[in-house]
Amino acid sequence: MEPNTEKFYPPSSYLVAYEDIEFLNRDNLRPVRLQLELLKPELIMEEHKIVSTIVVFGSARLLSREEAEKALADVEKKAAQNPDQPDVQKILVRARRLVENSRYYEEAREFARLVSSSCQLDRGNCDFVVMTGGGPGIMEAANRGAYEAGAKSIGLNITLPFEQKPNPYITPELCFQFHYFALRKMHFLLRARALVVFPGGFGTLDEMFDTLTLIQTQKMKAIPVLLFGQSYWNKAFNFEFLVEQGTISPEDLQLVSYVETAAEAWQTIKDFHEIENPV
Repeated sequence: MEPNTEKFYPPSSYLVAYEDIEFLNRDNLRPVRLQLELLKPELIMEEHKIVSTIVVFGSARLLSREEAEKALADVEKKAAQNPDQPDVQKILVRARRLVENSRYYEEAREFARLVSSSCQLDRGNCDFVVMTGGGPGIMEAANRGAYEAGAKSIGLNITLPFEQKPNPYITPELCFQFHYFALRKMHFLLRARALVVFPGGFGTLDEMFDTLTLIQTQKMKAIPVLLFGQSYWNKAFNFEFLVEQGTISPEDLQLVSYVETAAEAWQTIKDFHEIENPV
């Protein structure tokens, strides 16, 4: 085969390795990608002097009071036009429940505002920075509260088969996207000084129990794990049953605390760390 002397078209093998996206996406390059997902957010947070965080978990489906009431009004209009359709009635029940649960959105927003205004303003280093999964619902509420306080907040998004985009209240320079759930979970807890868990579904439960397991097995130092809304959690999960069955120890019940308001949650965290004015 004669060489092409007219013009050289370099093959992919000629690309510098870090510019070869196809190469980096190979299965056997997974260790490299894992390392990059660890290092990129870590280095950027160091640059922004993020010393510690408070992580807020909760449902992506919960709405602000304004949005929930608007959605309910729309459903009520449809229900009035189609009173005999059972599906519409089910949707109406869910819409009313979203209005009831909108209080969690507002509490998450107020909690983040309280924490952020106490710990970040007029300070060099950033302590107790609110960190969320970066999506809508409770995550949006917490990032929003920090934004309204004029403070930084962090969002750790994840690539999913269905569309997911960052909420608009995350500090842009601290908005990250992950491919691996494992690395995302690691960053949730690397700097965490507390975990505040609002009502949520599978994702929220996964993140909560992952944290509890790490604390129970002493893979990480104990931090406050606050479950927001005891009535919700008592129905969603029966911790006492696990004690009765001998699958957890009675002292494991002390790993979680229940709170009902933003002020109560913030005071519980301050009491745990024995501080009045976080620095």
